[in-house]
Parts: sequence; C-alpha cells; structure tokens
Amino acid sequence: MRSRTYWEDHVLSETNKFTVQPATSLGDDVYNITPFGTVMQQGTFQDAEHFNSVEEGLTAEEIAVNLALILGRQALWMAQDNASDITDLSEDMEKLHTVETGTVTLTNSLKYPFNNSQATVALVTARDDGNYVVVASVQSATGNVGEIVVTDQLANGFKIAFTGSATSVTVAYKVIGGYTHDSN
Repeated sequence: MRSRTYWEDHVLSETNKFTVQPATSLGDDVYNITPFGTVMQQGTFQDAEHFNSVEEGLTAEEIAVNLALILGRQALWMAQDNASDITDLSEDMEKLHTVETGTVTLTNSLKYPFNNSQATVALVTARDDGNYVVVASVQSATGNVGEIVVTDQLANGFKIAFTGSATSVTVAYKVIGGYTHDSN
C-alpha cells in the first residue's frame, strides 16, 4: 500500500521579501537572492521521490478500476450460459460503465492553516450505496491547493474539500461504481 505524504507549505516570517547581494566571486552581473525572514515551518520537499509516489498511486488506482471492469466483463461472459441472468447482468454492466462527471468550485475565506472549503456534491443519479470511487483533478486554483479530500460518501452525494491555503479551487470529478448486483 502506498505511503501517504502529508504536504506542508514552507512558511517564512516575512513573505515576498528577499535579500539581494552581489556574488563577487562569479562576476559583476551575478547576484545571490535569498528569501528574507526566519523559517516558521519547513515545507515538504518537492522532488522526484514525492512526485513519483503520487504518480504511482494514480497508476495503481487506474489499474484497480480497469481490473474491476475486466472482472465484470468476465462475469457477463460466464453468465451467458444462463439465459435468464443475461438481461439482469447486462443492466448491471451498463450501470458499472456509467461514469458521472462534473465540476465544483471550492472557496476558502480563512487564513492558513484554517480552511472552510468543504462543499457537498449531489449526484445526478443516486447509487445503490456509498461504495463508489471519486477521481478528482484540479482544473484551476488561486493559491496553494494542498490535497483534494473526498468524505461522507452516501448513495446520493459526497463532500469534497482541499487542504491548502488557496482562496478558490475548481475541481473536476468522476464518480465510478456504487451499484450492487441483484442475484435473485
């Protein structure tokens, strides 16, 4: 299982202030620019190790969804021997392939580290239960997004928020699954 990275902003006591000094050993046109202020919070490194972990998690999620679809197709093929189940299974497969998409704009009016960006998203088509996957991606943002968090998944909707200091974030989402098979 993938280890979660808890991202933190790099916070200095002064923002948007720098010290500029000539780098005398490198020539007249070269300067050293150093952020001004003291470090109040050391931020998470933005390097290959952290970004590759995110990529690996997304790849694993995509593989899991594809495997679930393959399993459903195999169940359909195996059920073709029983003509009475084909119609029911075909309807179930159609539901499994139904993906609901949408966008939501989340706003935050509080100063970091506080955040009130949580919003409720109502599903157009209610699911049988809350066992569905929500794949979210940031479309635009004003500020640092942090992570997108999906909670309180119910049959008719879910809650979504971000953890960063941004004032506004537009998120595109896909809802996959949430249907059960009736085996009567």
